Amino acid sequence: MSTCQEYFDESHQLVRDSVRRFVEREILPHIVEWEEAEEFPRELYLKAGAAGILGIGYPEALGGSHEGDLFAKVAASEELMRSGSGGLVAGLGSLDIGLPPVIKWARPALRERIVPQVLAGEKIMALAVTEPSGGSDVASLKTRAVRDGDFYRVTGSKTFITSGVRADYYSVAVRTGGEGFGGVSLLLVEKGTPGFTVGRKLKKMGWWASDTAELFFDDCKVPAGNLIGMENMGFACIMANFQSERLALAIMANMTAQLALEESLKWAREREAFGKPIGRFQVLRHRLAEMATQLEVSREFTYRQAAKMAAGKSVIKEISMAKNFATDIADRLTYDAVQILGGMGYMRESLVERLYRDNRILSIGGGTREIMNEIIAKQMDL
Repeated sequence: MSTCQEYFDESHQLVRDSVRRFVEREILPHIVEWEEAEEFPRELYLKAGAAGILGIGYPEALGGSHEGDLFAKVAASEELMRSGSGGLVAGLGSLDIGLPPVIKWARPALRERIVPQVLAGEKIMALAVTEPSGGSDVASLKTRAVRDGDFYRVTGSKTFITSGVRADYYSVAVRTGGEGFGGVSLLLVEKGTPGFTVGRKLKKMGWWASDTAELFFDDCKVPAGNLIGMENMGFACIMANFQSERLALAIMANMTAQLALEESLKWAREREAFGKPIGRFQVLRHRLAEMATQLEVSREFTYRQAAKMAAGKSVIKEISMAKNFATDIADRLTYDAVQILGGMGYMRESLVERLYRDNRILSIGGGTREIMNEIIAKQMDL
């Protein structure tokens, strides 16, 4: 796998080595069992917290490390994907979409109470934006929060929430004002709050090892101090968060493609047909060459956008392009990998079978492919 020195230094290699050892020791021996069980032990959060993995990229004062070092986060994310389970990575990493708004915009007392527990793996964090009535159209969300003295009374529901079943804290998008993006706020809702209930664990095509749930708010009474940022300014917080989420999904897509390519190369070298390894047939050699080329282009473009983000530049258009391109490449390479492995690629015991079904969510989550194209078009003044 290419790890260009333009982006990664020795400290990033140390992060990569540490996370890879963690995956080899704590995840790979159990991942098939956890996939079939459709969950992984909660204890893994504690182990990842103790190993310093959950805190990478977060403030040291709150229990993190490598604060502001985006490529340390990239290196860790790539190595976690070597577990071969997008669901496990999504579940273990749900803090990366739920926690940033708390760190950036929550009141100090709330931030200092919540963040260290989550980075230590003692508590689980989730983001709750998507609703049954609509997904990517955040400006039209319907969950309502009405101020009542020192509390907000929240009524509504959320769906497709990663870590929704067992999370302890939820960054919840609510409507505190009028229609449109100007009336959206973020509230920190804690499990056990009266009026807040978690629905059934949803069954999915892929990402089996992650728990995904529906959430219900029935006159749920949330302290006003749990407001994240300014009232009616939540849309900007959510949009800022989306840029990092889209980068993370592009990285997941590239690593999904990387693993698919590696499995294809291994099979091409070992599998024989008509008296020779199938990798000796030109049609397959050329397909593998094209797969490697497509992946290299996608990965380099993604890294380039990460570097711009690390430098504080706006990449609204480019990160949307990166997500679409990376997920397109992952679509092609997981499809090709199943085809190259033939019948074995269709078997549950095959890694490429899991990669194929896990991959499908990547062009949907964090804003669909169509929404990405709309964002790109708007940035082009169309």
